[in-house]
Amino acid sequence: MNQNKIKLAVVDDDESFASALERRFRLLGLEVTTYPSAEAFLASTTLPRPDCLVLDIQLGGMSGLDLQRRLGELGARAPIIFVTAHDATAMRKEAQQAGCSAFFLKPVPTKQLLEAINQAVNPGGDDSHMGAIAAAATRHQKP
Repeated sequence: MNQNKIKLAVVDDDESFASALERRFRLLGLEVTTYPSAEAFLASTTLPRPDCLVLDIQLGGMSGLDLQRRLGELGARAPIIFVTAHDATAMRKEAQQAGCSAFFLKPVPTKQLLEAINQAVNPGGDDSHMGAIAAAATRHQKP
């Protein structure tokens, strides 16, 4: 993994949410690619693959949970953070049992999401770079 820039993929069919995350995270120094669907992500040939994925659960076609399963079948090891506007205990439990790194309800505060990304890509490691990014996120946070 490039120590200077975390590569983040955002898969969400809510274009305004995905764009807002992309803008925010680019300003904070992350390399972000957005996808409008699970199918678009799977069809992408963009390399290198992301260090972490932020997935919506309820997408137009294949769900975020289905994408998580498919990536597991393909041997992908990037951590997954779910964001959803529809909290259901069964969905949360399924995502956690399948090994998601974090699960949030929209809207998610930027600092909280950054902390989850840092923990997912660097568990137990040096987080000084991400600490500075999280501090910057706090300064840019909307009230």
